[in-house]
Amino acid sequence: MTDIFDKNLFGMGRPDDSDAEFIPLITQEEEDDMHNAKFPSDIPILPLRNNVLFPGVVIPITVGRDKSIELIQFANQSDKVVGVISQKNPDVENPKGEDLHKIGTVATILRMLKMPDGTSTVIIQGKRRFELKEVTQEIPFLRGKIELCEEAKAPKKNKEFTAIIQSMKELSLKIIKDSPNIPSEAQFAIKNIDSPTFLINFISSNMNADVATKQKMLNEMDLKKRAMAVLQHLTIEAQQLEMRNEIQTRVKIDLDKQQREYFLNQQIKTIQEELGGNPQEQDVERMRERAKKKKWSKKVDEMFQKELNRLQRSNPQGAEYTVQLNYLELLLDLPWDEYTIDNLDLKRAEKVLERDHYGLEKVKKRILEYLAVLKLKKDMKSPILCFYGPPGVGKTSLGKSIAEALGRKYVRMSLGGIHDESEIRGHRKTYIGAMPGRVIQNIKKAGTSNPVFVLDEIDKISRSNHGDPSSAMLEVLDPEQNDEFYDNYVEAEYDLSKVLFIATANDLSTIQGPLRDRMELIEVSGYTVEEKIEIAKRHLLPNQIKEHGIKKSDISVGKATLEKLIEEYTHESGVRGLDKAVAKLVRNRARQIAMEEEFKKTISASDLVDIMGPGRPKTKYINNDVAGVVTGLAWTAMGGDILFIESSLSKGKGKLTLTGNLGDVMKESATIALQFLKSHHDWVGLEADVFNNYDVHMHVPEGATPKDGPSAGITMLTSLASLFTQRKVKKNIAMTGEITLRGDVLPVGGIKEKILAAKRANIKEIILCEKNKQDIDEIQEDYLTGLTFHYVSNMREVLDIALTKQKVKNAIEVK
Repeated sequence: MTDIFDKNLFGMGRPDDSDAEFIPLITQEEEDDMHNAKFPSDIPILPLRNNVLFPGVVIPITVGRDKSIELIQFANQSDKVVGVISQKNPDVENPKGEDLHKIGTVATILRMLKMPDGTSTVIIQGKRRFELKEVTQEIPFLRGKIELCEEAKAPKKNKEFTAIIQSMKELSLKIIKDSPNIPSEAQFAIKNIDSPTFLINFISSNMNADVATKQKMLNEMDLKKRAMAVLQHLTIEAQQLEMRNEIQTRVKIDLDKQQREYFLNQQIKTIQEELGGNPQEQDVERMRERAKKKKWSKKVDEMFQKELNRLQRSNPQGAEYTVQLNYLELLLDLPWDEYTIDNLDLKRAEKVLERDHYGLEKVKKRILEYLAVLKLKKDMKSPILCFYGPPGVGKTSLGKSIAEALGRKYVRMSLGGIHDESEIRGHRKTYIGAMPGRVIQNIKKAGTSNPVFVLDEIDKISRSNHGDPSSAMLEVLDPEQNDEFYDNYVEAEYDLSKVLFIATANDLSTIQGPLRDRMELIEVSGYTVEEKIEIAKRHLLPNQIKEHGIKKSDISVGKATLEKLIEEYTHESGVRGLDKAVAKLVRNRARQIAMEEEFKKTISASDLVDIMGPGRPKTKYINNDVAGVVTGLAWTAMGGDILFIESSLSKGKGKLTLTGNLGDVMKESATIALQFLKSHHDWVGLEADVFNNYDVHMHVPEGATPKDGPSAGITMLTSLASLFTQRKVKKNIAMTGEITLRGDVLPVGGIKEKILAAKRANIKEIILCEKNKQDIDEIQEDYLTGLTFHYVSNMREVLDIALTKQKVKNAIEVK
């Protein structure tokens, strides 16, 4: 039911006196006359867009289309009879016979009114159903042949039908009563309808349903079925209306509660003002008292007082008030000139560092040097340290140990993925949702102006159209500038010079040059197998036992088991993967304990297959049975690794082909190596023109992995020399170094990681530039056991060491 139940339509209200005669209620006699009325078989057809006319029902129709206006004028001047049919598609502007439903209602025009906008409103009353047989005219308006439908009469003394009609009446009255959009006068119409047939038609016409539903009810000739369909629709509508009313009631109750709270708060505020306790004044006074205890400079104090006076003048209901209040709260929360006292007991600091980290001697030494200078000088600008190295070697956890050793607060800021300069410098407080940069936020969190501040993953900062965060870090990490660090939100200089900044990185090449120059770079290299065993025994295993809730007496892992776990189940420079492997051992023991299974306390090396699955081979070294295959050493952000250079010959004209996803530097190294070998062919007993008879294909396996760098220069030259001479490369040897066209061997970096990779691959001999000897001297002798180093300065020495006199099996004759 909708607001189609309009009181003016049914004659129960009067827009003007002339409307009073249109009362849609009909007597039984009038209904019988309608059922028996005769109409012409060829009548004008009036299409309706969004409504359906039922017999006996009076409805107003606004006529706007030219054809419809002409039709109404014609019918009004003649017998006032029209055939009303609904359109199948209301969007069709000029409907034809196929656009109309088959069943319609013959209607008579009761009144025609001209409207100010040029349209006509016609009040019509339905008389009888008809079926459209044929459209006989389309111009100037539709006419058609019709066949009147027999109207079914209401069954007498049928209890079920009587119950349906009574239920329809009750539901209609309930909907009218509960709906705020339907005038209460509509109840009068429902109560005064005695004819079941007219009641069904009346409700069908006025209920809240689409045209298709109403047309379906008009098509239904069985009165009982039509009554049941109407009842079902009314039941659904009554339930929906009840739900809507419940929701509106709840919303009204909530709104009333909010209004009540608002008025109560206003009354409380008025009472407080009368008693001298204005909340705004209390906020201002509280902040003024806190400001007296701050140790900030006179300049900051003047700025604070100025902003506080502005807050006092602000309207507490305005958005600006909250922004200003948050800003002043931040100024008060920042630890201006508040410092923790350093614990400068170097013996204790050394114990803390030794307790938390095994190895890393160079790093520990640098930290103790800093503490020693601080102890002697009492006051100094903190250095900016940058620990760089492969993942999982303890760079981030070093910061915690340093903070504990010094007795300072510890904060950590992850820089990975930051691409907005505002993350560092903050937003101007005039913006909605403005906040200080993450540096100031962490200083506030620390509560002191000299914490240990770890800048994690500084090499992962990226730039975007929101600025370059790494450039914003230049001021933070410059000891000559960061005593006056300016945050856009704070709008005042803040002293960061006492903060001990520790940055961590995996790859220095991605850090901006000026930023890298502002930091003291300390390499945290990977661990040897021996170091990993000690770390697992001292730190990883006890931590995992504690995390998994078992006792130390429930599990024991020997050195041989740990060694196998490291060599066959992990492949890394750090110990993060080892920690996960140890956790798997402990979880397995926890399961055995929880399920009350029998187990041996000690996990042996042979038990690892059952717990961890089959491991990987200890080495991936390739033998020297094929010419042109040489083992090189490489450095990656994940640590050291070995790589193989493979070369092959085919008849051609001296073309060099390189594959394996190589970068520009490695491609240039390959070109230099071939050119050098051509220039010094006599070193390996070759003729000069032999290079013009063959094409060379050089490949570095694992082509999906990008590879670049100068370290493979001597490896490539050795590969080419072995290929053209068909001589074997010395067994279990690897090499690393850069070459020049003059034949010099240049030093390269990442030596410790490369040595560890060589040991994992069961390499016995390593060729290095003689200038890399100092890198070997820094490695403990225990970790170099079983390795022989050859230090060279030119390529002739490399070839003399790497190539044997023996030819490979099935050697080809190169000439």
